[in-house]
Amino acid sequence: MSDAPMPAQIIGPARLRSRPLYRGLGAVVAGAALGLSWQPYGWWPLLFVGIPAFTLLVRGVRPRRSFALGYLFGLALLTVSISWVHVLGVWVAALLILFEAVFFGLLGLALSLVGRLRVWPLAAACCWVGIELTYSRIPFGGFGWTRIAYAAVDTPLAGFFPLVGVAGVSFVVALAGQLVALAVLTLWQRRGPLAIRPLSWPRTSRRPVLGALLGLLALGLAGTAATRFQVEPLAGREGSVTVGIVQGNVPGRGIEAMGRARSVTNNHLAETIDLATKARLGQVPQPDFLLWPENSTDIDPTLDGLTRATVQAAAEVAGVPILVGAVMEGPGPDERQTTALWWDPRAGVLSRYDKRNLVPFGEWIPFRAQLLPLVPILAQVGAQSIAGTKPGVLDVPVAGRQIKVGDVICFELAYDQTVYEALTAGAQVSMVQSNNATYGGTGQIEQQFAITRARAMESRREIAVATTNSVSGYIDRLGHVVTRTTQFTADDRVVTMPLRTALTPAVRLAPWLDRGLSLLALLCCALAVVERRRAVRTGGSEVTPAGAAGAGGEPLKTDDELHRREEALRE
Repeated sequence: MSDAPMPAQIIGPARLRSRPLYRGLGAVVAGAALGLSWQPYGWWPLLFVGIPAFTLLVRGVRPRRSFALGYLFGLALLTVSISWVHVLGVWVAALLILFEAVFFGLLGLALSLVGRLRVWPLAAACCWVGIELTYSRIPFGGFGWTRIAYAAVDTPLAGFFPLVGVAGVSFVVALAGQLVALAVLTLWQRRGPLAIRPLSWPRTSRRPVLGALLGLLALGLAGTAATRFQVEPLAGREGSVTVGIVQGNVPGRGIEAMGRARSVTNNHLAETIDLATKARLGQVPQPDFLLWPENSTDIDPTLDGLTRATVQAAAEVAGVPILVGAVMEGPGPDERQTTALWWDPRAGVLSRYDKRNLVPFGEWIPFRAQLLPLVPILAQVGAQSIAGTKPGVLDVPVAGRQIKVGDVICFELAYDQTVYEALTAGAQVSMVQSNNATYGGTGQIEQQFAITRARAMESRREIAVATTNSVSGYIDRLGHVVTRTTQFTADDRVVTMPLRTALTPAVRLAPWLDRGLSLLALLCCALAVVERRRAVRTGGSEVTPAGAAGAGGEPLKTDDELHRREEALRE
């Protein structure tokens, strides 16, 4: 019997011509749905709607069109998820979204290519990891804010974090999405590009659906079981330290949030006095040290006498060291560094850590000498920030003993290597200093807190967070929020943190895992290209000798063949 569709099944010429429009609208809807899975919305079930929908939309599509669909998908996803960048200027947000969407165009192309392979669900999941690896590193250090693992902190798959890290969880989430796509593809078999008929239920059709459902169940059960995985006892093996978290508040909001630099430092002094008073009255435990946020002083306290006196007064009132977030001048003329200073009330600065991952066009300007004359508004960035070169570990005396305090500063949370190197360098407690004042009231605040939760899960370490006026708090090693402040307030917390030294498999292996999965993605894409050319050259309808199975085990037609068939039906 002929495989040609019956007349009633054939889509008419008018609808045929509008099909690309339908796919484009579908890509926009799928991207928007996936964008809603991130905070502040947190609708994580949409991970398993947006990802499979994107896969199905680009499946069997010609390369140029698959890139266009991916670009539309990325535009919608990024508009929903990172539109908070508009506080820096609508044009800044538009340029960032327009550029970053290119990576999702490449992802659409890759998914279309590997859809020809028998192992396309695994290959497609590798492609997600490969694209995330790429846009998290290039250009100018990358912008890895929208990795799908960060949207998975409340899913049953979150248990994989300490085993395979952020990159591995992105792979698992993407794989789960491909299994959903496989089930949908089998339930609605395609007989050529224009005819769709509902499922008939021979055994060959049931197997892919049952396999996909069992795979999803296995991933969910394994992820849930993995939440029990620990590398140290709850209380640790080396004692604990008590940390006072200080959120001093800032005088404004938006791009002008930081107001006068001295007022921000004075606010943190005032809140430190409040915390010290409560400690002396026995209302809270006496801290072993205090954690101030990034930019708690924007004036170099080692050079400015008034700022130095303010910080020193805070340390003396508290009677304990303070980890101060400061902007330091140098190392060269018209240069600066975002720094964490360990400020002892008796000895002054004992140790420092300089931020390694800087925000391009926010903290530093690529090609500064060439761009400043062309784009004068970039002068508002100020002195050129210089990145640090050493891991975020401060070896300092605390309550009569020497410990290693790990520190990650704001934007660095999104960078695997920076986070992992602080841990492998011996950090025993983990701090995060941040200044989110510019983004107050936007989705950025909750997104960063979710990323911090992911870092706690993968390291199985508690994390103390201090921000200028956003969300400070304490996260346990399972990623649960133990306590948190509210935005636009002055507040403080005192928490007890176990000292830990054990490393999870994620910290040891994840740096290699993302590279390995990305290499597999490249190999799968190359194989798909070779097989497509072979199929076109031989005139066969199968993409691979084994037949890259479509729904119900059918061979997947090549894009050129689909295109020729569409043209014939139009005539």
